[in-house]
Amino acid sequence: TLIVFSDDLDKALASFVIANGAASTGKKVTMFFTFWGLNVIKKQQKPAVSKDIFGKMFGWMLPAHSGKLKLSKMNMGGAGSWMMRLIMKKKRIDSLESLIRQAVDNGVEMIACTMSMDVMGVQKEELMDNVTLGGVASYLERAEEANVNLFI
Repeated sequence: TLIVFSDDLDKALASFVIANGAASTGKKVTMFFTFWGLNVIKKQQKPAVSKDIFGKMFGWMLPAHSGKLKLSKMNMGGAGSWMMRLIMKKKRIDSLESLIRQAVDNGVEMIACTMSMDVMGVQKEELMDNVTLGGVASYLERAEEANVNLFI
């Protein structure tokens, strides 16, 4: 089980590399996306949804989807993320979006934290279709059975 709390590009990449690695060895993998981590699993083409003022403010301030994530260090106004993606492409390393698709194909369970969604004004329609909704009890139920629990 992985708790994905961050929307930093490098941390999201690490989360999906670990999840796909575990899934490829036959392990059941659950990723629980909470608070800023919800930005990682937003659709690139989101439908228009009605939001209150706080939901609108979060929408303006936060990355719209995985393609807009920034690096945790050396972001340099977005140039760091651009360079990281360019280097990964040149070295034929899968992009975050490719790793997300692989996770879906590998059967990785992705749960969006409903409490965080409520706080941040994120609606189900804004999230990728394969994401399920759940609270902390959903995560804890899976973590109880897991040999490894990571907080990223």
